[in-house]
Amino acid sequence: MNTEGKVFKYPDNVDTDVIIPARYLNTPNAKELALHCMEDIDTEFVKNVEAGDVMVAGWNFGCGSSREHAPLVIKTCGTGVVIAKSFARIFYRNAINIGLPILECEEAAEEISANDKVNVNFDTGVITNLTTGKTYKAQPFPPFIQNIIAKGGLLASLK
Repeated sequence: MNTEGKVFKYPDNVDTDVIIPARYLNTPNAKELALHCMEDIDTEFVKNVEAGDVMVAGWNFGCGSSREHAPLVIKTCGTGVVIAKSFARIFYRNAINIGLPILECEEAAEEISANDKVNVNFDTGVITNLTTGKTYKAQPFPPFIQNIIAKGGLLASLK
């Protein structure tokens, strides 16, 4: 499985209240929530994101509250993968639970720039920056977790 798209780049410690501000959590509709994804840090994100695009971030991405809404809105916007130096543990687990592909790769997160075009092979963990030609190696998920993500999340994989 692969994804390919342009990069949106974010700093360290992007918390769940930045990913989806709590003031919008009064609706259970993921598409309505996704209209506000990243708006407090990047007002242009939802206007410019396209299916398969890539978020790249620093350390501790998804810190803050344990809400599943954060990875859900990222996925609902069409983001193909989030690459970060590290993820907050609850975000990491919630991403798998809802089927959002994520990869930890410090070197890629450091060197890939906003608006670069990136291809990610989830089976091998190879991240290719198509803009610069440089490749990076992340640890791919084991097949059983890849299956959960490919099927759209934990509950969908159990059906």
